[in-house]
Amino acid sequence: MSSENLKNQNDEEYENKNKKRETWTGKFDFVLSALGYAVGLGNVWRFPYLCYRNGGGVFFIPYFIFMFLVGIPLVFLELGVGQFTSNGPLTSWKMIPIFRGIGLSMNIVNFYANLYYNMIIGYSLYYLVISFRSNLPWKDCNPLWSSPNCVDDYSQLNFRYETCDDFNRTLRCDNGKCFNISTLTGQKANCSTNQSDLDLIGWWNPTFPSQDYWNNQILKKSNGIEESGIIVWQILVSLLAAWIIAWCTVVKGIGVSGKIVYFTALFPYVVLLILGIRGWILPGASLGIEFYIKPDFSKLSDINVWTDAASQIFFSLSIAYGGLTSLASYNKFQNNIMRDAIVVSISNCLTSVFAGFIIFSYMGYLSHVTGQPVNQVVQQGQGLAFIVYPYAGKFYYIRKF
Repeated sequence: MSSENLKNQNDEEYENKNKKRETWTGKFDFVLSALGYAVGLGNVWRFPYLCYRNGGGVFFIPYFIFMFLVGIPLVFLELGVGQFTSNGPLTSWKMIPIFRGIGLSMNIVNFYANLYYNMIIGYSLYYLVISFRSNLPWKDCNPLWSSPNCVDDYSQLNFRYETCDDFNRTLRCDNGKCFNISTLTGQKANCSTNQSDLDLIGWWNPTFPSQDYWNNQILKKSNGIEESGIIVWQILVSLLAAWIIAWCTVVKGIGVSGKIVYFTALFPYVVLLILGIRGWILPGASLGIEFYIKPDFSKLSDINVWTDAASQIFFSLSIAYGGLTSLASYNKFQNNIMRDAIVVSISNCLTSVFAGFIIFSYMGYLSHVTGQPVNQVVQQGQGLAFIVYPYAGKFYYIRKF
């Protein structure tokens, strides 16, 4: 029997065995679905944040090492399990009963990951709606939510950055300002002194309006874990909308979701490209990009850099969550999953790198206008993209005729 006849026979047996199981109808439905599942907000905000925290371009080295040694093999394994068994993660491991706990663990992890991930989508939806306003609320400092450190005018007449490291001659205050150690009347200065009597040198710890808006208006951070804080109803509505959208995309099965991904998987690249073109032409963008791609090889001796790279591979490729197994279970038995695993993995990681070039171009601009080093221009944290990208939105103007 020829290999072609054997392949057709296997496909027929597979289809007869799984008559009730849907299969992808389009040629690129599965690849785009897997790419859309793997590529997400983790590529846009978490990867640049980890580069920012781990010294810039040196993070590429362990990241791509783990992609080839861990990422691609595990993606291939997960796709293979789903395609071979034509089942999701909960039932696919019935082929080896002793490993059934793997599928159950995947579903438990996926449950908690969805709670977290939909919250991020809720934040994004809120910013999407607010961005339709003609006057962005985070464009300027607002006393209702801004901190004393907030600065919205970085012109040379209004702002000057100072490290304020010489404690014998300068005074640092909690409002981010740096003063001469002596008052205008010749007395020793302190932060409780009337500021009209202080000799202002500059700012040592300024914050952007978007940063205060994120912390004080969106998150409404409490003073500690012992304080539960309050429910932000706008974010609650956004979270509910995120869950409704997720439900609508899957309720009709892959027949609908397989077509939706042609938009959801490709449109983010259009948005990233638009943001990138604007960011790359801003003055100082090269400062951020240089920080992003210039490696600090001393960081390679830091075990935290390697653990962050490994965790980011699992996070960005969505390995061991069960989603790739579910998507592959709708494939035909003879589908080339080795090719798909390589395409999805490499495309995912390149998207992370591409997103980094965009966000660091804006950080370079912020470094240019404030005079701060790139690694100090914005506080590190998972909300990095929710600070830099919204602040970048103030540079997009609609000309009125």
